[in-house]
This record gives sequence, C-alpha cells and structure tokens, in this order.
Amino acid sequence: MRVGAALMAVVALLGAQPPEEAGVAPGAPVPDSRPGEAFADPQVAALQRTAGDIQNELGALAGQIHEASAALDAASNSVREARTSREAADSAVRAQQAEVDRYTAALLNSYGRPNQFQVLLLAQSPRDFLDGSTLMARVQEYESQELTAAVARQRTAQEAEDKAQAAEKAAADRKADLSRRGDDATNRAAAVTGEFRAKLAATNEAVVAQQQAQSTRNSRTAANWRAYVAKIAGLPPGPATLPNGEHVLVLPPDTVRSVSAVIDALGKPYAPTHGDGPDAYSCDGLTRAAYGLTGSAGGQMAVLQPVSEPQPGDLVFLGPARYGVQGVGVVLDPRTMVTADARLVGVVVADIPPDVLGYARPSLPHRPAQPVPQRTDNGLLWRCGGVELPSGGWSGFPNGMIPASALCPIGIGAHRLRCDAARSFVLLSLAYQSVFGSPLCVTDSYRTFEEQVRLYGAKPALAAVPGTSNHGWGLAVDLCGPEKSWGTRERAWLDANGPGYGWVNPGWAQPGRGREEPWHWEFG
Repeated sequence: MRVGAALMAVVALLGAQPPEEAGVAPGAPVPDSRPGEAFADPQVAALQRTAGDIQNELGALAGQIHEASAALDAASNSVREARTSREAADSAVRAQQAEVDRYTAALLNSYGRPNQFQVLLLAQSPRDFLDGSTLMARVQEYESQELTAAVARQRTAQEAEDKAQAAEKAAADRKADLSRRGDDATNRAAAVTGEFRAKLAATNEAVVAQQQAQSTRNSRTAANWRAYVAKIAGLPPGPATLPNGEHVLVLPPDTVRSVSAVIDALGKPYAPTHGDGPDAYSCDGLTRAAYGLTGSAGGQMAVLQPVSEPQPGDLVFLGPARYGVQGVGVVLDPRTMVTADARLVGVVVADIPPDVLGYARPSLPHRPAQPVPQRTDNGLLWRCGGVELPSGGWSGFPNGMIPASALCPIGIGAHRLRCDAARSFVLLSLAYQSVFGSPLCVTDSYRTFEEQVRLYGAKPALAAVPGTSNHGWGLAVDLCGPEKSWGTRERAWLDANGPGYGWVNPGWAQPGRGREEPWHWEFG
C-alpha cells in the first residue's frame, strides 16, 4: 500500500478528517530557520532542521506534481484532439477511396475502364480525340490528387497522434516518478514523526519539570517579597533598621505597588501580542502594565532615567547589543529579575543575564527620548528572549511541536491555543453565545506536526505543507455549525465582530480566491 493511501486509511479509522487548511500553500514552504539557541531544547532544534529539510522537499515536490498533473492533462487533451483529427482523416481517405471506387465501377459497367485507345475509337475528329484525351487525363489526375491528399492528411494526423501519445506517456512517467518521490518523502516525514513524538514527549516532560521548578522559585520569591512588604509597612522610604536589628531599604510606595503587581503576575503565560495582561504578558507588556509605561522595551529605555546602581523595582534592559533592546525585566536584587520570557512561555523569576544593556528607574522623571542600542544583526528578530518568525512562529518550540503546557485551553473540548489567542477566542465565543445562545463550535485548533503530516498524506494537493500551518502555532481554529458557512446570520455576525477580538477569516480563504475555506479563522 502506498504511503498516501495508508495515511488516508489511518485518518478514516480516526474519524472525520479535519478540513484542509492552506497555511503556506504547497510549493511555497516557509522553513523554521531559528538558531539552536532559540529553542528550549537543542534536540528539538535538531529534529526541526530534519523536519525542515523534509518539509522543503515536500513543498517542492507538491509544486512539481501539480505542474506534472497539469502537463499530463494538457498532453491527454492533445492526444484526444490528435485522435479526433486522425479519425477524421481516416474517414476522409475511406470516403475518397469509395468515391474513386464508385466512379471506376460506373465506368467499367458502362464502357469498361476508360483509356486512350477507347477515346481514339470513339473520336469522330482529331479535335474530339484531343478533347477526350485531355478530359481523361484531368479526371485521372483529379482522382489521384484527391486520394493522395487524403492519404497525406491521414499520415500527418497519425504522426501527430503518435507524437501526442509519446508526450502523454512522458508526462505520465514524470508524474508517476514525482508521485513516487512524494510518497517517499511523505513516508520519511511519517517516520520522523515517531521521533518527534518521542522527543516531544520527553521535551514536554522536561518543560513540565522545568515549570514545576520555576513555579517553586516563583512561589519562594513571591513569599519573600510579601514578607518584605509586611516588614516595611508604615515606614518612610529610605534606609531603615527594623526592631530586630535588620537593616532594610524601604522602597517608595509607588515602587512597592509596581513590584507587587509584577509579583502577582508570576506564572501567567507569555504572549507576544496583546501582552499587557491581566491573563498573559510580553516582557514589555508586563512593565507597561506595572508602571504605566508606553512603547516597546527600546522605547522605554529611551525615555527612562538610567542608573548605574540598580535597586529593586528598577528595570533592566536586555541584549545582546547586536539584537538591540530585545527584552526588559524588573530587578529584584543584583542577580535576579522578573520577566515574561518567550522561551519559558511565562512570567518568571530569572537570573539577570550577562549581556545587560543598561538599567533605568521608572520612579524618576522621564527624559526626552535618547538613542538606544539598535539591532545590527540581519538574522531573525529576537524579542523577550526568543525569536519571532514572519510566519507566526513564537516561543522556543517549532511549528506543531509546542508542548501542551505552553498552550491555554479555550473552554471547548480539549482545544488549546497560544494564550493570548485563547483568551481572545473565549471572549469572542462568550459574545457570540450572548447573541445566539450557544458558544462557537470548534472542530480543530492547535494541530501537531504529526497531524499535519497525516492530513498532508491524505490531501497532499490541498493541505498545508507539514510544519507551516498556522494551526501548528496555536493561532488558528476551524469552526463548525452555521457560523462556518457564508450567508448565514451567525456568519454575518462573526464577520462583523471577529476582527474586534483579533480573529479573521484570512484573505486566501475568502470567496473567489481559489481556496475557499469559510471555516478557517486565524488570530493575529
């Protein structure tokens, strides 16, 4: 059994196939080219490079197979046209031969076959003989020319048909060869899926363990901070000695409130967009929410007063310099900060890295915007400790291999999305329910790499190339129910209100674009 057929059989056993989703169309793959240090696990990075190679091959083959299919269709049409022309030429030769045969038979029945001797015997004068000879020559020449022309047309048509059949065979052979190569690549993609599954399970366990350790560190830090706040209650800002003889620095009330807000956000998920809380944060969104700031990390560094001796509550701006001001955290002590980390996909207590670009104190008056380190690296864009991809990639994990612990539920079945997308979808669904009495119906959300391979194997000409689907980033859903179809009242409401929550039916899925998918919605 060919791999494509085998994968279709597996899908059939598992139930209804999810609808195809273009994502990145076959033949135009977008590889995930993040460097290894951008991933939470170097082994996952290595596997993703392997998947990227297969993905590129699948994408190229999909385009070639599409072209070969078109070429075969054109060749088959040419064969049909040539066959029709040849059959018409055959009919013309038969008709011309029949005409000659009828003419000859008529003459033979009446006079015998005409010849020059008969003309001589029947002629009554030299003029009659010359006229009769000329007429006979013309008749014989006409008969010969008509039959010869018909036979020539027949020969030309047969040659055209033979040539068209040869072209059809060549096109069929090329398509068959490409299909075999496509099946082989799909087979290798399916095989590497087993490795992905094992690595993903191990990675997920490692991430869960890491998050548990992180949770312990977060809880310990939060307890220490709250104990500090209790100690300084009622004391004026500045150095102080507690009744037990302990020396402490009493921070200004505004700083205490801001740091307390940051501490309260510990454990909340990371979100690269819509990251100003209260449910999810980006690194600069966390500082905007806690300190009432505006702009990106670089914009904040530009207007805040720099300090050389940081204290708790100050901001630390992160590099390295070649990436520009790509991150920001809140200082807790000389070695520790709180930040929303893209690779750890959450608000965490973390060590202050060595590549610090500077410190600033939000409680001081703001200054006119000053130059800050700008990105000089022409590679991928870093933000909040991770890499952002133009294709929608985020966090320290590849498309389709994001651990469940890094995603958030949407309250419908087991469906999960990136946390900012999940939050917005929940709000959209609640608004929809308030109008129509039931929540949005969802058939598909986050889609693993393995599921993408299976769908591609079932519909290689329609489905997204594995590793490129927006489902694999946790940024897409497929809807069911009346809201999935154009022309319904529910769909009209969704078209009008979805964009306000960040959800749209993308342009390529709209009517008249050739890949209509009214059920497919993306966040961004």
